[in-house]
Amino acid sequence: MARQLQQNLTNSKLLSLVRETFKSITDHRQTAKCRIPLVDALMSGLAVFALKFPSLLKFDEQRQEKHIRHNLETLYGVKVAPCDTQLREVLDPVKPSHIHPAFRAVLSSVIEAHALEPFRFLGERFLVAVDGTGQFSSSTISCSECAIKNTRGGTTLYYHQLLGAAIVHPDRKQVLPLIPEPILHKDGETKNDCEQTAVKRLLERLRHDYPKLPIIIVEDALFAKGPHLKLLKKLNFSYIIGVKEGDHAHLFEAVHAHEENDTMGGLTQQDKSGKVTYLYRFINGLELNKSHPDVKVNFLEYVELENGQVRCRFTWVTDLEITENNCVEITRGGRSRWKIENETFNTLKNQEYRLEHNYGHGQQHLSTNFALLTMLAFLIDQVQELACTSFQQARKRFRSRTSLWERMRALFVGYFIDDWETFWQAIIRGHQVARLQPRVVEPDNTS
Repeated sequence: MARQLQQNLTNSKLLSLVRETFKSITDHRQTAKCRIPLVDALMSGLAVFALKFPSLLKFDEQRQEKHIRHNLETLYGVKVAPCDTQLREVLDPVKPSHIHPAFRAVLSSVIEAHALEPFRFLGERFLVAVDGTGQFSSSTISCSECAIKNTRGGTTLYYHQLLGAAIVHPDRKQVLPLIPEPILHKDGETKNDCEQTAVKRLLERLRHDYPKLPIIIVEDALFAKGPHLKLLKKLNFSYIIGVKEGDHAHLFEAVHAHEENDTMGGLTQQDKSGKVTYLYRFINGLELNKSHPDVKVNFLEYVELENGQVRCRFTWVTDLEITENNCVEITRGGRSRWKIENETFNTLKNQEYRLEHNYGHGQQHLSTNFALLTMLAFLIDQVQELACTSFQQARKRFRSRTSLWERMRALFVGYFIDDWETFWQAIIRGHQVARLQPRVVEPDNTS
C-alpha cells in the first residue's frame, strides 16, 4: 500500500498537482482572451528553475524550437510558453499567496503517502528549522517591496530577504522546505520588515495549514525572547532554541548557581578512541529572563572535549522536559538547525538553483514570486530524492546533483521527450536505450 501511495510522488504526479493549483488562480489581466494562460506562465517559470536554466534569456533562446515546445507540453503541461519579457510581465502582479497552495499540495501528497515517517523525531514529532537568508541586493534595481538600507558611504541599498522553514531530521540529507515568508517593505510603512514580525506570520500560517501536526520549532538565539516563546506556546509548538550567555544574563546566572551547587543533571559519553568526551548538562524550570519571569524554560548544554580541550559548546532552551534518557536526542535536534543553512540555503545558492540571481525584479511581486518558484522546484526535487525510485536511480548515476542537472538540461534541449518515465530511463540507461528522438537541426541556408 505504501509503495502504491508513493507512486503519487513521481515528478509527473507532483507537477500535475501543482498545475491544478495554478489553474485555480484568478488571472489578474483584464483582457478577455489572453494568448498566454496564467497557468502556462507559472509552469514555464517553474520549468526554468526545475531545469536550472542560468537565465530567462537562455530559456527564451530555445523556447520556439519544436522539441522544446513539445517537451514543455509533455513534461510540464505548457501549451503556450511566454518569452522572457512576457513571463516577467505576467508574473509580476501575481500575489505570492496565490502560489502557496502548490506547496501545500506537494506536502499533503508526502503526508498521504506516509513518506514523512522517516522525519519523525522523539516519537511522534517533527523538527521544523527556521532561519532567514538574503535573496537579492542592489544599489540600482528596486521595487515597491524592497527593504532599504543607507550605508555609511552614502549609498542606498535595496534588498529582499526570506524567512525560510524546512522539515528536517538529524539523520537525513533531505529537507522539505515549507512556504517561506518574505521579509519585505510594506506599503505605507516607514520601517523595514524584520525577522521578528515575519516569523509571527510564518508560524501562524504553519499552524493554520497543519493544525494537528506535532512540531518542534528549531531556531537560533535571535528568537529566544519571551513574546516569541509565548507565541509558540499559544500555537501549540514545542521548541529548541539556541541561547547565548551575553544575551541572557539572568538565565545564565541561574545556571552558574546550579553549577556551584552541583545540582545540574548530566550525562557523559566518550568516543571509541577515548580521546573525545561528550558532556550533556541540563536544568529544568528556569526563568528565561527578568522581563518575563512567568516564562519557564529547560536549559541544555552540550560540550565536546578533545584531550581535555573544549572543541565546541552549544546551549539551548526548550519546553521539552530534559532527562538523561533524551538529552542526547534533544541535542541532536538543536544541532539540526544547521540544516536550514547547509542543506537548504547553501544548496539553493550554490547548486544551480541560483536563489540570489536576479532573473528579473519587476515593480510588484516578481522577485518574490521567482524565489517561491525556486523553492517549489527545490521541494519537488527533495521529495523525488526522498521517495521516487526513478529519480533515485538517476541520481546514483552521478557524483553530484549539479551533474544530474546538466544531464537533464542536455536531454531536454537535445531530444523530443514524451513523458517523465522515458526521461528518467534515458538518464539511467542511456538515451539510445530509451529511444529518444533527437531534434533535427535545420540547415543554415543564409550563406
